[in-house]
Amino acid sequence: KWKPGLLLFGLWLTLKLSVIATILGILIGIAGGIARLSSNPALKWTTIIYVELIRGSPLLVQILIWYFIIGTVVDELLAAYGMGRISAFWYGVASLACFAGAYVTEIVRAGIQSIHKGQTEAARSLGMSYAQSMRHIIMPQALRRILPPLAGQFISLIKDSSLLGIIAVRELTKASREIVTTTLQAFEIFMMCALLYLVLTFTLSMFVQKLEKRMATS
Repeated sequence: KWKPGLLLFGLWLTLKLSVIATILGILIGIAGGIARLSSNPALKWTTIIYVELIRGSPLLVQILIWYFIIGTVVDELLAAYGMGRISAFWYGVASLACFAGAYVTEIVRAGIQSIHKGQTEAARSLGMSYAQSMRHIIMPQALRRILPPLAGQFISLIKDSSLLGIIAVRELTKASREIVTTTLQAFEIFMMCALLYLVLTFTLSMFVQKLEKRMATS
């Protein structure tokens, strides 16, 4: 009976957590980018502090904080109410999403600021609210400009997921290390691991290039 090996399992887990973290990171980044430009000082400074804290500390340290500190507190609260524990996978996703969200926040902010203010003023003069002008006028134009740096950020996120092995998430790199400990074929296994990462990142890069061309002609 055919069963997937550790490498395929690790590849699937890497792909799964990268996709989920990417989606959450985009949502955090869009909200953070808009809040960063808000006239509300509480929203603005909360976002600034979040971005500077995340960008100013190593991702590995953030993963350890999410798993050993935040995870311990959350799991104890869940146990007190008779609920189950949250797996390391979700703490890994949360750490990657928060890390990516800080960078996406700055990307979105720069993209919005690159659109001339006259377009916002024209939209408001037509009776659009701030939210409507953002949705229909500003964000569609900003998206074309921020797509390349967004792609680069999430290609890096796929590679950064290799750090989650430290909290026992069996992603591609950890699965490769486990195979090496049993087979002692370090060269073959790690070369295959690198090739699989290349397939993931190259596929994403090609997809983004096609998307850019389609958006440029639309």
